[in-house]
Amino acid sequence: MEYIQNMRKLIGHETLFTVGCGVMIVQNDQLLLQHRIDEDSWCIPGGVMELGETFEEAAKREALEETGLSVNRLELFGIYSGKDCYAEYNNGDQVYSVQVIFSAHSISGELLQKGDESREHRFFASHNLPENINLRQKSFILDWAKGTKLPVIR
Repeated sequence: MEYIQNMRKLIGHETLFTVGCGVMIVQNDQLLLQHRIDEDSWCIPGGVMELGETFEEAAKREALEETGLSVNRLELFGIYSGKDCYAEYNNGDQVYSVQVIFSAHSISGELLQKGDESREHRFFASHNLPENINLRQKSFILDWAKGTKLPVIR
């Protein structure tokens, strides 16, 4: 995050290009989603890649930080780009973030319910997803729900 803070000092609220990495944690044909505090929406665990990290390292780190779970044997779910990757946050910061999404069916640890970024974590079946899915993540969550052929490249 230090990199992003340093870049913001230089460019202000202008669009910053980042790479986000997330994990579709699936257990018993259900997807783990977290209810975000900042946007009141449901999304998968994930976040921005730090300098020097691999995609897989970033995804594992974010999953652990946000859920308390260690994810094992990651598989590429998809790479998402395009207009849905633009965002403007409440403070005016703009970002374009390409998303590298993994799936994990093997986890260990104890699931945290609340954290700095989330109200709760819950597993959802593909036919029973919440209505307020994070708009920037909706495409890959719906791809999972539809059983789309992998990996997805958009």
